[in-house]
Amino acid sequence: MVWRLLNFHIYNIFENMAIDEAVFQETIKNKKPPTVRFYGSHPAAVSIGYFQDMRKEVNIEQCSMIGVDVVRRITGGKAVFHFDEITYCVVAGAWEKLFPPNIAETYKIISQCIACGLSSLGIKAHLAQTGRIASSEEMKSYCFSVPSKSELLVKGRKICGSAQVRKKGGFLQHGSLLLDFEAEKTASLLLPECAPDYWKKLKKSVTAINEECVSPVDAQDICFALKNGFIKELGIELLEGSLTPAEENLKNELVKKYASAYWNMKGKKGI
Repeated sequence: MVWRLLNFHIYNIFENMAIDEAVFQETIKNKKPPTVRFYGSHPAAVSIGYFQDMRKEVNIEQCSMIGVDVVRRITGGKAVFHFDEITYCVVAGAWEKLFPPNIAETYKIISQCIACGLSSLGIKAHLAQTGRIASSEEMKSYCFSVPSKSELLVKGRKICGSAQVRKKGGFLQHGSLLLDFEAEKTASLLLPECAPDYWKKLKKSVTAINEECVSPVDAQDICFALKNGFIKELGIELLEGSLTPAEENLKNELVKKYASAYWNMKGKKGI
């Protein structure tokens, strides 16, 4: 079974969200094989879940002051600070038998692929058996503050946060795998109503690849390890490719949506 790999590139967050959705739409429309994609975002950015209220859960003024972009995803979940991290994306049609037709089991399978990749870097990640409840209101808006079931933990601390959207024709799941973690900066952007020293609590619940490795690992090496994790776990072949002309054209249209204040502030109400 041959899947497409869109290997690691860096774009701004609006382009990244547009590319993910373009691949999703075109995969379903044309019944294409699944795609695995790795990417980074520059400048630094915050993405919020589809159902979140940006005004309540993001320090918009602080983001603007330091040049951090803010975007609303089409996937659910909570806010993510895209800085010094790798985002993965998996898109597959409903006809692909490797994935069951529900969110929880799909999460589990993809997490196992990522855990397999991390193991080759010397990181022993395991799947959360149950979803934890946030210990306070302050923790509820940030993706990495508590794990959902089948998300990845290293020594009890979350290393990867994921989110998914499903349609009858298939699903898109993407997630952030931290290279390093700046707890104080993250708290200042994503937890606007938290106590001044809340970042210290956050630090205890989150970890990152370069915190767990003996020596720093660059993004390309990490993506190579993750790619092999998918190959080993799923028994597939991943061939590097690029966006099709149709995906490229659709991406250019979707960028306008993701860059618009109307979409980002209104969300579900603005569709």
